[in-house]
Amino acid sequence: MGGRDATMVLLDENGIRCDGRKVDEPRRIMIRAGGLKNADGSAYIEFGDNKILVGVFGPRDVHPKHMSDTDTGILRVRYHMEPFSVGERKNPAPSRREIEISKVIKEALEPAVMLDKFPRTAVDVFIEVLQADGGTRCAALTAASVALADAGIPMRDMVAAIAAGKVADTVILDVNNEEDQAGQADMPIGYMPSLKKITLLQLDGVLTPEEYKKCVDVGVKGCELVYELQKKALHDKYFGKGDD
Repeated sequence: MGGRDATMVLLDENGIRCDGRKVDEPRRIMIRAGGLKNADGSAYIEFGDNKILVGVFGPRDVHPKHMSDTDTGILRVRYHMEPFSVGERKNPAPSRREIEISKVIKEALEPAVMLDKFPRTAVDVFIEVLQADGGTRCAALTAASVALADAGIPMRDMVAAIAAGKVADTVILDVNNEEDQAGQADMPIGYMPSLKKITLLQLDGVLTPEEYKKCVDVGVKGCELVYELQKKALHDKYFGKGDD
C-alpha cells in the first residue's frame, strides 16, 4: 500500500479524518446495561461500527476446586470474535490474538474488581464481538466494566477505555479500522476516572516523548467522556431514561 497516499486520505488539510471526524472527536458510542436474562450482569456496546455483547456470571464456585484461591476470588475473561464479525470469515477456534486480548482485558479489570470480597469463587466475563471495526479491546473493556457493575460485583471504579493514536504526524482520539491499519501509532488506554489510575496502556507504533505524553492526555480525556456514557447506561437501566 502506498503509505503517502494512505496518509493523505487519513487526514486532509482541514484536519478532517477519513470518516469525517475531527482529530479529538470519538466515534458514535452507545452503551446499554442489561439485556441478557440468563447472565448475572450484561451490557451491549456500539463503538463506531463495533458491536459487542458481554455477559457476566458469578461470583460462583470454581471448578475444578484446586483452581480456587482461599484468599481471593479470581477473574476469568474470554474475548471471542464471531466468525461473521469481520469481512473475511474468521475461524471459530480461539486465535492467539483473542487469547492475548482476553488476558489484556482481564489484567485491566483486576485493579477495579474487589476480588478479595469473595474468596474461593470466580467471576466469569464472556465477551462476544458481533461486528469488529478497530478498537475492539477498548470497546470490550468498557462494556465489560458496565456488565460487572450490572452484576453487582463490588468495584473500586469502572474502567473506561479508548484508543489514542497518530495519523499523518498528528495525535488523534479513537482510532478506527483504517487508521489502525495505515496510521503511525495506536495506543489503547484503560482508565479509572474516579481514582485517576491507568489500568491499560499499550502502544503499537513509534512516538516521540512529546507525542507519547499528548497521546496519554488525549486518551485519558476520551476515557472520561466514555465514563459518563457508562454511568448513563447504568442510570438508564435502574432509574429510567431522561432523569438526570
